[in-house]
Amino acid sequence: MEKGIIRFVALLCAIGSLGLSWAFGVFITIPAREGRLLAMTGVELQIIGISLAACLLVAWGSLHLLSLADRVEHPAAFRGVRIGYGVALIAAAMSGVAWSMARVVSL
Repeated sequence: MEKGIIRFVALLCAIGSLGLSWAFGVFITIPAREGRLLAMTGVELQIIGISLAACLLVAWGSLHLLSLADRVEHPAAFRGVRIGYGVALIAAAMSGVAWSMARVVSL
């Protein structure tokens, strides 16, 4: 029962991190498309930095919780989940980029 609760909380954290990864992809699109990643305004830097930092912290927390439940008993499965979760985070960011590219028109 205890491991089930830990896994459920880790799942909730993972879902939140995927949402934050998607938001990072949405926010990074415009400066990247306009070629001004190194010349962003302070507000853009804050939005992008906070979404990236929060995404990484929540993802780390999710994997940490999952390791409490499964790392010792199922190390191969835990390794697979880590790799799959990293791929899912990248896919979420790319889907945010695709969403933003399809809906935002530059002036």
